[in-house]
Amino acid sequence: MVQVNLYEAKTQFSSLVDRAASGEDVVIAKNGKPRAVMVSLDRAPTATPAPVREFGFWKHKGYRLPETFDDPDPEIEAMFYGDDETPE
Repeated sequence: MVQVNLYEAKTQFSSLVDRAASGEDVVIAKNGKPRAVMVSLDRAPTATPAPVREFGFWKHKGYRLPETFDDPDPEIEAMFYGDDETPE
């Protein structure tokens, strides 16, 4: 494992990528404190994909939105427009 400061990493980026690709861990530090690690893709953790949203999931569950779902809420409109009457 090799540790390099950020400035050195910027100036020698290509060679550091080659070292990481060959299996060596490259720690990048800022002001002497490790901030990141460059590793080979073979050793990099794989990200788990986000779950796929299934539209219409509740369609067959018998759930219906109330008729007043889109009606304005007087308390919320008072926050936007003040205590005066809301414009129509």
